[in-house]
Amino acid sequence: MQIEIRHAQNLSFREKQVVTMKEMGASTAVIAKRLRISESSVATLFNRARGKGYETVIVIDGDALGLFGGDDEDEE
Repeated sequence: MQIEIRHAQNLSFREKQVVTMKEMGASTAVIAKRLRISESSVATLFNRARGKGYETVIVIDGDALGLFGGDDEDEE
């Protein structure tokens, strides 16, 4: 699985870091520790990025969800 951040050109480098980690499920505390910034800075950067209108898209390779092919009994 991959994530794609659309309109990322509108974000600063730090905002991209925070958004990427947030969208992958990291907590504010984990992000703050990893980037060596305060939790309030993480919140500010995330809110600022949201205000710039980025979009996150999940890209799933192949048939990871098992929705296509395989079972022929449902195709009738």
